[in-house]
Amino acid sequence: MGVAEDFLQCTTNRVCYEALIRGGKMSNLLEKLEGIKIRFEEIGQQITDPEVISDMKRYIKLNKEYKNLEPIIEAGNEYKLVVENIQSSKEILNTEKDEEMRDMAKMELEELENRHAQLEEKIQMLLIPKDPEDDKNVVLEIRGGTGGDEASIFAGDLYRMYVKYCETKGWKVETTSFTEGTAGGYKEVIAAVTGNGVYGILKYESGVHRVQRVPQTETQGRVHTSAATVAVLPEAEEFDLEINQNDIRKDTYCSSGPGGQSVNTTYSAIRLTHIPSGIVVTCQDEKSQLKNFDKAMGELRTRLYNLEYQKVMDEIASKRKTMVASGDRSAKIRTYNFPQGRVTDHRINLTMYNLQSVMNGEIDEIIEKLQTAENAEKLKESEL
Repeated sequence: MGVAEDFLQCTTNRVCYEALIRGGKMSNLLEKLEGIKIRFEEIGQQITDPEVISDMKRYIKLNKEYKNLEPIIEAGNEYKLVVENIQSSKEILNTEKDEEMRDMAKMELEELENRHAQLEEKIQMLLIPKDPEDDKNVVLEIRGGTGGDEASIFAGDLYRMYVKYCETKGWKVETTSFTEGTAGGYKEVIAAVTGNGVYGILKYESGVHRVQRVPQTETQGRVHTSAATVAVLPEAEEFDLEINQNDIRKDTYCSSGPGGQSVNTTYSAIRLTHIPSGIVVTCQDEKSQLKNFDKAMGELRTRLYNLEYQKVMDEIASKRKTMVASGDRSAKIRTYNFPQGRVTDHRINLTMYNLQSVMNGEIDEIIEKLQTAENAEKLKESEL
C-alpha cells in the first residue's frame, strides 16, 4: 500500500465523522454520538487484541484514534445526561401541582438548557475533522526568495521569530543544515522542531512571507519588497514509510561553520541522495557521523512522506473554495510592512499593528485566528 493510500486509510475516522455531522439518516446529535460510541468501543476491543498489539503500525494508529475520540465520548455522556434531566424537568412541570416544586423545576430547566446549548456547541467543535498529522513534530524550512541579500536577511529574521515562538511553547529547535547569506541571514535554513502538537500549530506558517522595508544595502531610503518561503513538514515516523537502502547514495564531507576542532578536519557531515526521487538532504550539526546520518535519514523520510501527504492535501483543497492551512508553499500568506509597523495575513484579511512584537515571536494571536477561521470553514463544509 502506498503512503497516500495509507494516509487516507488513517483518516477513515475523519470521513466517518464528517458523515455523522452532515446527518443523513442520523437526524439528531444523540444518534451521531451513539455511532461514534460504537466506533470507540470497537477500537477499545481491538487495542487489547494480541494480533493488533503485535502490529505496531496498526496499534499506534488505533491508539491515536482512541485518544482523539475520548473527549467526544466524555462530552457525549454529559450531553445525554443533560438531555435526560431536561426531559425529567419538563415532566415535573407538566404533572406537578405544587408551586414550590414547579419553581425549582423551572430554575433547573433554565440551567440545563444553557448547559445543553454549551455542550452542543462543544461537541460540534470536537466533531470537526482533525488532521491526524497535527500531533507530529516538524521539519521547518525557510528559504530566501526574491530580493537577493535582503531576502536572505529576512529569512534569518523569520527563523529567529520562530525560534523565539518555539521557546515560549517549550519546544526544542535543532538546526540541521543552513547556508548563510552573503550579507547576513540565511539563503536556506532547515531545523527540526519537537514538542507537543507542533504541526497542528506551525502548519499555518507554510507559504510565501513578504517583507516591505528599507534594506540595509539601500542608500537612497527606498522601500523594497522581498520574500522568503516557509515550509512546515510533518515529521514521518519510522513506521510511516519504509525506504529501500539501495535507493540511497551516501556521501560524507567536512563540516563547516562553528563546531570546534572537528570542523574541516573530519568527514562527519552527511549528504544523502534518494536516487528515484532526486531528493537530497544534508546534516552537519553533530560531530558524530552516525548521529548526522540518523538525522539525515529522518529528514529524508519526512520529505518522501510529504510528497504523498501533499497529494492528499491538494485533493482536499480542490474540494474547498478556501483553505486556511493548505500547505501551499507558492501562496503569498503574509506581509510584514516595517514603515507602517503592520502585519497582514492575506488568508483571513487580518491586519495588526504590532510588527515588532510579531518579529519577537509573539504570533499566537495570528495562529489562533487562523485556527478559528479553519474550524469555521470545516464546520460550514460539514453542514452542506
